[in-house]
Amino acid sequence: MANWKNLDQLQAFEELKAAKKVNIREAMTGESGADRVRSFSVPIAEGLDFNYAARPVDADLLAVLAKLAEEAELSEKYKELYEGAVINTGEKRLVLHQLCRGQLGKDVIADGVNKREFYVKQQERIAEFAKKVHAGEITNAAGEKFTTVVQIGIGGSDLGPRAIYIALENWARRYGKLKMEAKFISNVDPDDASAVLASVDVAHTLFVLVSKSGTTLETLTNESFVTDALKKAGLSQSNHMIAVTSETSPLAKNENYLAAFFMDDYIGGRYSSSSAVGGAVLSLAFGPEVFADFLDGAAAADRAALETDPLKNAAMLDALIGVYERTFLGYDATAVLPYSQALSRFPAHLQQLDMESNGKSVNRFGEPVDYVTGPIIFGEPGTNGQHSFYQLLHQGKTIVPLQFVGFKNSQIGNDVIIEGSTSQQKLCANVAAQIVAFACGKDDENRNKNFDGGRPSSIIIGETLDPKSLGALLAHFENKVMFQGFVWNVNSFDQEGVQLGKLLAKRVLAHETDGALAVYSELLNI
Repeated sequence: MANWKNLDQLQAFEELKAAKKVNIREAMTGESGADRVRSFSVPIAEGLDFNYAARPVDADLLAVLAKLAEEAELSEKYKELYEGAVINTGEKRLVLHQLCRGQLGKDVIADGVNKREFYVKQQERIAEFAKKVHAGEITNAAGEKFTTVVQIGIGGSDLGPRAIYIALENWARRYGKLKMEAKFISNVDPDDASAVLASVDVAHTLFVLVSKSGTTLETLTNESFVTDALKKAGLSQSNHMIAVTSETSPLAKNENYLAAFFMDDYIGGRYSSSSAVGGAVLSLAFGPEVFADFLDGAAAADRAALETDPLKNAAMLDALIGVYERTFLGYDATAVLPYSQALSRFPAHLQQLDMESNGKSVNRFGEPVDYVTGPIIFGEPGTNGQHSFYQLLHQGKTIVPLQFVGFKNSQIGNDVIIEGSTSQQKLCANVAAQIVAFACGKDDENRNKNFDGGRPSSIIIGETLDPKSLGALLAHFENKVMFQGFVWNVNSFDQEGVQLGKLLAKRVLAHETDGALAVYSELLNI
């Protein structure tokens, strides 16, 4: 079994503290920079490549990071995870989201069930259901086809599936794969549900209620909001709503739902897009074949993460460099900057994935750690971000590592040429320019126009954003976060930080408050 030690108990920790810092500006200038861009690249899967030329590493630092990977037993811990060890120590659970998209090792038997067979069965049930909906075999009470699907869920039941739907919607329109338009209700703010309901024809809408426990307050509140709207339209919830939940929840085998599809406690919410949580809405929206391609892409990236040489393992290398930037260089935040409008919600999903996983101050055994862990994650698509917060990134006092994502080709395929170049070429020109501008800067006697440079970045480059490349992209970041949690020795698979606020909110609603909580309740007219 792997040994779980805090980062500062490893010999590589002291070596990284003493390591000579890389001057990114010097490294990226002239022919040396060109050579780095050509050589500092590792394939991920499905045509994606991770280029880290502008990150603050050189051969010497990479050697120490490789030593860190070996000392921290990253490959061994990944193997234990996908073969069914209790990696989520806080909740004493297995961590099996990779198993939703493929078998990486031996069979995983939990609760007397072959878990791979369980996940495949749910995917097959969803596929059969989606095909019947698309064929008009499952209809509303009037015998009319459903045209829209609306997911009701929050957190991991919303962010991942929503980001994936938005990422593939335009692609699906182009290739005739858009079976049903999808919308999402997440916020308990009634304006959210009201706006979505006002934009759909509820008589031809199928709702997907997602709650693993079947007790999520915001989700059940929004269910009631939707149920009320259905009643006012003379419609029945049992004809218009399905559930995605656990087999033991009150939503399972409940006559109020047209059907129920299952997940289990071994799939964390923010890692659940590969499960029925993403499978139901995405299969209904695009067809089960598209969702299967998405899973294949994720599985390919999972297999690539098996590589034991960290310098050939993109997810592991990305994780190690990120740990160096966060813990040893003291960079507090990381910006995720996709130069693809289709990935407009991807940074929001990664924000939850990373910050909910590794935003910890105790190790996996509940003991305080003496080093900083997960970074603050934020981001927007380029080029919009260039006209928003890039000013601080270029010339502010805070250095923020940047993770760009770019594609050589657009999803639409029929771009226009304006002033000698297509829109996609202009987009790609901007991301190339930004990487070099951040790294190399520009000297100017006018200090307002001076750029110090030395701002680290990496870029994931792909051919086109499609289901398989999107699956690989998602899995890359999931595996990066996993490896970083292993290095920091934190439990990346629980999220106790979200619980306290929920408990206090229940007290407010029950009018069991005192002190500041009581006064805030009065101010907000609760």
